[in-house]
Amino acid sequence: MEDKKEQPEWLERAKHNDMKAWEMLVSENEKMVYHIAYRMMQNEEEAKDISQEIFLKVYRNLQKFDEKSAFSTWLYRIAVNTCIDALRKKKGKDVISLEEHRQQHNDTVADSGETPEEYYLQKEKQRQVMETIQRLSPEHKAMILMRDMENMTYGEIAECLSLSLGTVKSRIVRAREQFKKEFLSKKELLTKNKRQTNRTSKKGGDKI
Repeated sequence: MEDKKEQPEWLERAKHNDMKAWEMLVSENEKMVYHIAYRMMQNEEEAKDISQEIFLKVYRNLQKFDEKSAFSTWLYRIAVNTCIDALRKKKGKDVISLEEHRQQHNDTVADSGETPEEYYLQKEKQRQVMETIQRLSPEHKAMILMRDMENMTYGEIAECLSLSLGTVKSRIVRAREQFKKEFLSKKELLTKNKRQTNRTSKKGGDKI
């Protein structure tokens, strides 16, 4: 996070309806906003739509930004909260299939010395982890992503979400507990289905 004293030089102009300054502000931050939206929504089209909604909220509330925190912190807070609201609206609907996670890192796996089996197992584990995160409540999902995937400190999360340090710590504990429960439940279901499939295959084989 940038120091709160080091605000973008065009921020003040943007607050006075300078559209060129606003465009610079968007250009400077659009990658970060899309990154947050994609991590939360796990879908490119939804991430693009949410990113536009986030910047619309920022534009409408720019005059209210009091510069007591860094602009990036204020923007991050709006982005995460907008994504949480969007996920709440999706609750109960089918979860869209996950797209490739961190594709930029996968391109170099072939050079890591892993065997095809090791590579497959690692990919499968990543897929299961991301599917589990998708099943978490929006608030818990945000906590897991910020702390365990973005490696943000408790203090940074507290500042970004305007929460006390104690609240952040307790929410992260609960989020990890929910993740563990969901992950183990999914693993048990997969094992059960695999056993049933194996039994069916064996029965079929006896009838040759």
